[in-house]
Order: sequence, then C-alpha cells, then structure tokens
Amino acid sequence: MNSNQQTYYDLLDVHPSASAIEIRRAYRDLSKKYHPDTTSLTRAKATIKFQALNEAYAVISNPERRLAYDLEIGYSRVVVLQPTSFHPISSRPDNYRSSAYLDPTDRPLSGGEIAALFMLAVTFLGCLVLAISIGMIRGEI
Repeated sequence: MNSNQQTYYDLLDVHPSASAIEIRRAYRDLSKKYHPDTTSLTRAKATIKFQALNEAYAVISNPERRLAYDLEIGYSRVVVLQPTSFHPISSRPDNYRSSAYLDPTDRPLSGGEIAALFMLAVTFLGCLVLAISIGMIRGEI
C-alpha cells in the first residue's frame, strides 16, 4: 500500500489499535455526518464518502478481516491483538469490496429470524408425525 493512500483507519479517524467500541462510535458519528440524506455535500460526493465509510467499517469491525487488512498495510498488532485463528476470505468475488453494504454473515440472527426457523422446524416435525400416523392408520407401516 502506498504511503499517500488513505487507510481504512484514516477514513474512520481512529488509530489502528482502536478498540471495537471506539471504531463503532467513530463509524456512527461519521455515517451520520456523511449520509447522503443528512449532509451538506453534494449527493454524489456524499454517496462516495458514505460507501467508503461502510467498506472501511465492514473490514475493520470484523476481527479476521481486520487482521488480514493490517497485514496488507503493514501494521503489526502482535502485542495488541493475538488472533486465535485466521481463515482468509478468498472465495468472495472481487467486486465485494466495492459494496456499500456490510456482509450479512457478520451479524447474529434477529429474533424474527430465530422465530421463523423455529416455526419451520415445528412445521417439518408436524408433517413428519402426520405422515407416520397416516401410514400407521392405513396399516402400511
């Protein structure tokens, strides 16, 4: 990485050793400041800045991606952070990095999603019990 290029840490205005809470606060403040609907910048410039902030936060907020990014820019956090495992994300397409949206696997399931999965499991078990009971009634089992 060239020294004149801006790093994700520069975009979020945090130090590379910043904690997850500091990064989240910086992202929230800057996303409010540069959101296309709330800024005084032109919509095009605000959108570009907001997408850059989202991309930076998506990488820096994920510990595995942050470690890979730190290695890419040459920042060593041997003393600051000891990773337990590292799995490079190489199966993603190259255009993923340009997305303004966070990776959907970076978040836990919501209450609604858990409820939907529970209802799906109950429905499956109900159908299975119904099929077995119909088979038993007809004498096929």
